[in-house]
Amino acid sequence: MSIEQLIEKYNYPTPRYTSYPTVPYWYDLEGTRVWTEAFKKGFQAHNRQAGISLYIHLPFCESLCTYCACNKKITSNHSVEEEYIDALLKEWNMYFSLMEEKPVIREIHLGGGTPTFFSPANLQRLIGSLLKDAIVHPQHAFSVEGHPNNTTNEHLSVLYQSGFRRISFGVQDIDPVVQRAINRIQPIENVSRVTEAARRAGFTSVNYDLIYGLPFQTLAGEEKTMNAIIPLQPDRIAFYSYAHVPWKMKAQRLFDENDLPDAKLKTKIYLLGRQMLTNAGYHDIGMDHFALPSDELYLSMQNGSLHRNFMGYTTLQSPFLLGLGVSAISDTGAAYAQNHRELENYYRTVNASEFAVFKGYFTDEADQAFKKYILDIACQGRTLLQSQFQSLLDEYTLPSLKGLEEDGLLMIQGNEVKVTPTGRQFIRIICQAFDMKFHLEKSSQAATMFSKSI
Repeated sequence: MSIEQLIEKYNYPTPRYTSYPTVPYWYDLEGTRVWTEAFKKGFQAHNRQAGISLYIHLPFCESLCTYCACNKKITSNHSVEEEYIDALLKEWNMYFSLMEEKPVIREIHLGGGTPTFFSPANLQRLIGSLLKDAIVHPQHAFSVEGHPNNTTNEHLSVLYQSGFRRISFGVQDIDPVVQRAINRIQPIENVSRVTEAARRAGFTSVNYDLIYGLPFQTLAGEEKTMNAIIPLQPDRIAFYSYAHVPWKMKAQRLFDENDLPDAKLKTKIYLLGRQMLTNAGYHDIGMDHFALPSDELYLSMQNGSLHRNFMGYTTLQSPFLLGLGVSAISDTGAAYAQNHRELENYYRTVNASEFAVFKGYFTDEADQAFKKYILDIACQGRTLLQSQFQSLLDEYTLPSLKGLEEDGLLMIQGNEVKVTPTGRQFIRIICQAFDMKFHLEKSSQAATMFSKSI
């Protein structure tokens, strides 16, 4: 079966597996006491030497990118910065009071929205306040998302001085026609300028986000985009499929669906982009991510330390994640919780000295077992089947795996499942074989819950 035929066969709605169970299967939390107890228990049990991760959601953007499915707030009023940082720090102090000892911060990621919407001084105040009563791990990894149009030298200097060494820029596509359609005008000169500035400031890893499947994209346009960005040598590239979910994201209703590339053209755009990246020396990490062989993301995949959580792939094994800010998600290793998605509700609860969580999930033994399989496949490309929950493996997982093996996506040798080079393009599909929620609940709403796999 050709790669085009495989993509046609397996291009159906599938989770991205930044968690297991995935968010659509979570439930409302009745009050926050059960969550705070789970948080305290998880913090006490976590490996202090490994440290904890912080994800901080900064939701503001000055303009609306119409393709975007992130939780954001559009405003040009920068006076919102102070109020939001005050709420973040209040939330942090509430969690800090639950910790019986100073936390060791191993990882910070500033996501959005547009983190560089915030002034350098306010970012400095935020990070300084978070770290003043904590211990920074000597091998920490701090990363930030920046917009090529508004990331200044002052931003880069302040972030570098605060310990940040990784930065990600949303590039998406360099074609002016596509940029106008998605309302994100940023000349390649801006991307080049900010990349050079980040490296001068001392950043050691630069990532670009690229998207295929956007309105008006063509094969010729994709080739131009790759030919423009590859010489800039970003250390990592996230090459995402555009998720068209207009029933969730109203801004996507501004697209005429006739302007989107059809399934066959979208497949060709993906295959062209992937081929150009691999020809240029980038390695396919899986789940849309590529990295140069010198980058820590590739090295961690090679040495077995790659991890995956709500920040995507990470090079550190720190499974305890605290999310701060509107819509942010926390993961203790055994329990998940998500904050309110509406800014008004987030402010209301935090300012009332209440935790802002509104839904979550507490895992059982079966969840933990299948979560490990999924993480193994996503991060290492292999897993070992255990005898625990054998009946579920026999009834659901093994039949799925055997079908995938017949198509050349994986190999089963004894109790080892190993992803093939071809299968690396279908990691989400292979992970789904271990997704008991998906199998057992047979959700007829999958098409409206998840984006397509390619």
